[in-house]
Amino acid sequence: MVMYSHSKISTFEQCPYKFKLRYIDKIIPEVEKTIEAHLGSAVHNTLEWLYQKAKEADSKKEIPTLDDLIIYYSDQWKKDFSQEILIVRDNMTSKDYFNKGVEFLVNYFKKHHPFDDGTIELEKKIIFSLDSDGKYEIIGFIDRLAKNAQTGDFEIHDYKTANSLPSKEKIETDRQLALYALAIKDIHGYDNEVTLNWHYLAHNKKITSKRTNEELKELRKQTLQLIKKIESANEFPANKSALCGWCEYKSMCPLFEKKVKENESAKKQGQVQESTEQQNTKSKENSEQSQKPKTEKREIKREIEINKPKTKTKPLDNKKYPTISKYLKD
Repeated sequence: MVMYSHSKISTFEQCPYKFKLRYIDKIIPEVEKTIEAHLGSAVHNTLEWLYQKAKEADSKKEIPTLDDLIIYYSDQWKKDFSQEILIVRDNMTSKDYFNKGVEFLVNYFKKHHPFDDGTIELEKKIIFSLDSDGKYEIIGFIDRLAKNAQTGDFEIHDYKTANSLPSKEKIETDRQLALYALAIKDIHGYDNEVTLNWHYLAHNKKITSKRTNEELKELRKQTLQLIKKIESANEFPANKSALCGWCEYKSMCPLFEKKVKENESAKKQGQVQESTEQQNTKSKENSEQSQKPKTEKREIKREIEINKPKTKTKPLDNKKYPTISKYLKD
């Protein structure tokens, strides 16, 4: 039995060399996570928590408030945040990404409250066979599965934190949610309709699509053929694309390895030069300070004591001041 995921298949399509490093050589990357991935995880975890609480609530009063949501998101962000997280965009900081998450969640909350849209399961794990022999299986996780009370359709919901909206062609040929639709139909029967829903949070927009049973049958066939192509591959060339900047294996890539080493060397030289300059500056300052009269030193010390704040400003209590603007980082 061989198990594949949409992510695993997509990695081979995007860059066979990256596929080899991750899934064959099983090399742990130097950069384990990008800031975009961290944002996506924090937002996904928060929305999962929100819908779980909404499912358990006996009344609308028990549904988390908007402030509850942002507090939970803030905790999720802090829990897994690290200074080692890769930020590719020079004009963006971690605070900017945190604030984007706040904006996504505020807009989503206002648009979908009170979240009574027939949610059945959250982070539903699906495993199904592509072939009749059960040799090749697909595994995946559905962000949210719902049952529309009016139409009777099953609804697969997926949250996207990307900046750009996909073209209509890309939506109509999207493989990930279509594979999930195959899984739902395998479980509940092919007479049931399954609606695919993408929530592009940066645009506060939901995009919907469907697949016919014939289209899903063809998808099963194409996916199986692609997996067999991966299995028979002997060479795994690197493929340069716009995604390379975010690749966690960039320093190991033959297309970038030389450039990465040159950048690291230049950075080290710059650090050595900066350190030398700082030492020279410090020595000069110490020399100047030692030449000052003792009386002048006492005056400086006295002035510092006078101007020093007597008390520290206490940070605002999150629970006492639960306003959205408070959570936006300056």
